Amino acid sequence: MSTVDSPPAPPTRTTRAAAATADYLDQRTGVGNAVKEFARKIFPDHWSFLLGEIALYSFVVLLISGTFLTMFFVPSMTEVHYHGPWAAMDGVQMSEAFASTLRLSFEVRGGLLMRQIHHWAALIFMASIVTHMMRVFFTGAFRKPRELNWLVGFTLMILGLLAGFSGYSLPDDVLSGNGLRIADGVARAIPILGSYISFALFGGEFPGTELIPRLFTVHILLIPALILALIGLHLLMVVLHKHTQYPGSGRTDKNVVGYPLFPVYVAKAGGFFFVVFAVIALMAATLTINPVWNYGPFDPGVVSAGAQPDWYMLFLEGGLRLMPGWEFVIGQYTVSMNILVPGVVIPGLLFTVLALWPFLEAFATGDKREHHVLDRPRNAPFRTAFGVAFLTAFMILVLAGSNDLIATHFHLSINDITWTFRVLFFVAPPLAFWITKRICLALQRKDRELVLHGHETGRIVRFASGEYIEVHKPLDAHERWLRVQHEPRRPLEIEPAEDSRGVRRKGYRIDAARRRLSKVFYEDRVEPVTPAELAAAQSHGGHDALPLAHDEQREELTAGASGSRHLAPEPEDTEGTQGTKRP
Repeated sequence: MSTVDSPPAPPTRTTRAAAATADYLDQRTGVGNAVKEFARKIFPDHWSFLLGEIALYSFVVLLISGTFLTMFFVPSMTEVHYHGPWAAMDGVQMSEAFASTLRLSFEVRGGLLMRQIHHWAALIFMASIVTHMMRVFFTGAFRKPRELNWLVGFTLMILGLLAGFSGYSLPDDVLSGNGLRIADGVARAIPILGSYISFALFGGEFPGTELIPRLFTVHILLIPALILALIGLHLLMVVLHKHTQYPGSGRTDKNVVGYPLFPVYVAKAGGFFFVVFAVIALMAATLTINPVWNYGPFDPGVVSAGAQPDWYMLFLEGGLRLMPGWEFVIGQYTVSMNILVPGVVIPGLLFTVLALWPFLEAFATGDKREHHVLDRPRNAPFRTAFGVAFLTAFMILVLAGSNDLIATHFHLSINDITWTFRVLFFVAPPLAFWITKRICLALQRKDRELVLHGHETGRIVRFASGEYIEVHKPLDAHERWLRVQHEPRRPLEIEPAEDSRGVRRKGYRIDAARRRLSKVFYEDRVEPVTPAELAAAQSHGGHDALPLAHDEQREELTAGASGSRHLAPEPEDTEGTQGTKRP
């Protein structure tokens, strides 16, 4: 029985119009080549890569909601008397900025919802940036060639802090006014330049009449423009460098295993945007945030109990509350250490170390190769321990910024709480560093044990000789490769200070500093299993439940940068995925 294929249906009017439009744009912009190139980009499929997308989508929500708010907010500190539906404020003298915020909340249809969407989106934006940077830090995604992209992401985080601070200061309520007063105090604490910086920011004595208009310009124009530019640069670098991927068999620094941008990733990313938008809208509709009508307009003589900034600025508040009231006079200048140290010195040091970490680690390792396969955090114990210690210090400062609320809610002495956090700030981070490093080394030893002896099965058998042994299940090729693929990191070996003729070698001091730093990073380590160790373990493994096949025993070896040899990966089953080679 024969069949006849029916001719294809003629194109519809809509199809012809779409094709003509695409051809018109392609001939005049060359967009076709760009679409063709980007559509073939491969992205690994892992949930942690969505953290950066949450930051991007929440920023889009910020732009949409901020545009709405800009149409009704009046950035002016001119004094007016409020007359509106909020009876508690009727006739109260306030700035136009605060009065317009009340009108947005109670008179503009959807205004309160948009205010809360904007505020919740800002909090999620900062949370996703910080969490995304934590993922990048702990997995070593900042290594060559991504050091500059790490700096771009770090700058985005700083701009996010400035955007949040300038944004929640705009309503000119008691809470935001207290935050501005703290900022004024930190600026004035800077020796010699402090008073000039304060006058420049506030246009005279605090609070002045110029700050709100200036913050408005910075908040809606300058900072968003910089963030948009850096987001574009960040994404461009991601495309140029290709995407990082988690370790596993079949994944190397020469390929990317994942899904293409179009149509799979585009559909998933588009749907995820609406999920993020929906979650933010749900939070805004059900969870009240920043009810400025409860605080009232800003008055320099009024301080609200329980006043706190948003969570991402709370660490600065905590540092100010923990620092003792130390001051000393040099000549005619009073140096306020109780403000300068927690408000300028400590944040400056912590942020500087965080920004320069990729370069510090590269200096310690001397490694100049490109890295596209991520580290397992356990295989970088010093880095992981440092990150946990950093987060521990951050959390202590955040809790210290809430010491008054902790005291009132749990009926504790605020002095006892303050002293407890002072001690913890110096004790907890080193303790967290030591515990985390020990855990990482223990997990590496566990990996060695599993590779050499396999998984315990709980089965006990008896040999004819009377010997009792437990049957172990050997690891399959994929799991074994995951646990041995990392390269051993050892302290650097350097040439002697003097050559054979007794002449001091040029650059020895830099090499010596590098060696000392590398010992700090890598002196405590666990070496990955070598092929010889695996062969020796297998020769005593006749009792294993699943003996290795003959071809699996013939392991290929690959040489690392340090000259060691590893077990090579087995090809990964990539059905449903695509891989692209790196240039």
